[in-house]
Amino acid sequence: MEGSGQKAEDSSRKGRFRRICVFCGSRSGNKPSFSHGALELGRVLVERKIDLVYGGGSVGLMGLISQTVFDGGCHVLGVIPSALLPHEISGETIGEVKTVADMHERKSEMAKHADAFIALPGGYGTMEELLEMITWSQLGIHEKPVGLLNVDGYYNSLLALFDKGVEEGFIEDPARKIVVSAETVEELMTKMEEYAPIHDRVAPRQNWEVDQLLETNASGHSTPNS
Repeated sequence: MEGSGQKAEDSSRKGRFRRICVFCGSRSGNKPSFSHGALELGRVLVERKIDLVYGGGSVGLMGLISQTVFDGGCHVLGVIPSALLPHEISGETIGEVKTVADMHERKSEMAKHADAFIALPGGYGTMEELLEMITWSQLGIHEKPVGLLNVDGYYNSLLALFDKGVEEGFIEDPARKIVVSAETVEELMTKMEEYAPIHDRVAPRQNWEVDQLLETNASGHSTPNS
């Protein structure tokens, strides 16, 4: 089944990302290094002429990276549930903002438009979005790179938990390698460009209704969630 998701994967396999989805906090965190990481990622996206897909907020790390990419002349698409508009947008919106019904539609819409995913430091929401994209890769729904920018070791404990999952028999070692991590933007981008999945998919890609899953359901019904 061909669609925008398949085209994005073809682009990612060539090592050329047109659009990267960035998951990150609507807060800036307690360390200046977190903000520096968001700004540096934004600058690298601009240098490489890569458009940004993100959660739509104009505050915290969301605001920093989106403003950096937008000011650099690249396209910015923010996807945000209507219920979060008062909480994550302060003042003017940045770039194109698409309002959706709920969190499920937010994730499917971001996934549809992205060739790859990167998580900056963030809270529960950032981790939930990251883990869903990892899970979708494991299931065979997509083959896009999933990266962690591990600023100041923020994700060390999460990565250790993944390793524990392998040790205790809940995660296959090849599936552990779905997650690409690095402490610097340049190293992470290089690893993601070189990424190729080696894990066994839970189900063949053609068994998933991929286009339906990765595209917004025009009828307004909830998009399937793994």
